[in-house]
Amino acid sequence: MLRSRFAALGLMLALTTATSVASAQTTPPPSDSASKPAEPVPNFFRDIQANAFASLGYISNLNMPQDQLNTLRYFDSRANTFSVDLAELVVQKAVAKAGDAGFRIDLTAGTFAGATQSSGLRLGDNADLQQAFASYIAPLGTGLRFDVGKFVTHMGYELIEGYDGYNDNYSRSLLFNYAIPLTHTGVKASYSPTSRVSLMAMVVNGWDDAIDNNSSKTVGAQILVKPVDPVALYVNYIGGPENADDNHSIRQVVDLVGTLTVNPMLSLGVNADFGTESGTSLVKVGDDATWNGVAGYAKISTSSPFSLGLRAETFKDNGGTRLGIGEARVNEFTVTPAFKFGSNLVLRAEGRYDSSDSAPFVDDKGIAKKNQTTIGLNAIWVY
Repeated sequence: MLRSRFAALGLMLALTTATSVASAQTTPPPSDSASKPAEPVPNFFRDIQANAFASLGYISNLNMPQDQLNTLRYFDSRANTFSVDLAELVVQKAVAKAGDAGFRIDLTAGTFAGATQSSGLRLGDNADLQQAFASYIAPLGTGLRFDVGKFVTHMGYELIEGYDGYNDNYSRSLLFNYAIPLTHTGVKASYSPTSRVSLMAMVVNGWDDAIDNNSSKTVGAQILVKPVDPVALYVNYIGGPENADDNHSIRQVVDLVGTLTVNPMLSLGVNADFGTESGTSLVKVGDDATWNGVAGYAKISTSSPFSLGLRAETFKDNGGTRLGIGEARVNEFTVTPAFKFGSNLVLRAEGRYDSSDSAPFVDDKGIAKKNQTTIGLNAIWVY
């Protein structure tokens, strides 16, 4: 009995010793690196910001055109089809104060991306380098900002949508599509002498030209005034020769924008454009081409995720150069109810009615009509 007790005690001591040895073998030895602080991330990489935007949709044309096209629609031109409208990735180092230098690059893909391409810069049929510019704020006065590269236009009320802004309507206005440019390549300078006044001037290749199509340049300018907090007034201008190998036919547009926040539930906007191009009329050869239009906007918000966007506009193409249907007046009215879920997801529907004093629209039998009605569904994700 005593022998068995000593044997059991010896076995327990052996197991205990083995366990201690094994435990010591599996515990890693102290490392010199563990006592060293982690290498700091360079400031350049800490300041880089990345954002994303995606838009998917479906548009039904009640005319049921045989070519499945929404007449006079530039971005949402395809009818009766689901569409990956836009996927956008933005990488930037933003600038905010004097001495800051940074950049911004917007890469886009989708059926809408091909519509924003500039002449001389293509990434395929459905992709675009929408923006690519470097920025610097010179320490002069309140800060004189320079942007050099390709950037979106300063003209118009509506936006080329992205993570930092999207319109209250799914479809774009006629003014946005036909009265003004979309992007520019060149240099612009911006300055705000006071918190209520901002100025901008630019010299660029022209309308949607990554590479200039003639030997002259286009100039643009903007004056922004905020007389009181709920009101903002913009006066925009652009002018220069825009036709290939032609330095004499000057195209000019004056673009006026006003916004008013009535209260947290109602905001209003108005946009008016007046354009002319010397000697290019297609209606009367040798005359100046002219176009003009006005659009009104209202957004009704509620305490719930629901909002309603309204737009009404009229556009007159006197020279036949903008719409491509001869001398014509076109009107449209759009209603866009939207639901926002959290801070990232927006779902919206849209009803739009277009009409014209000519007959540019067609039905399922190919018969010309003076109107078209479309119904759209759209989902937006923002990061």
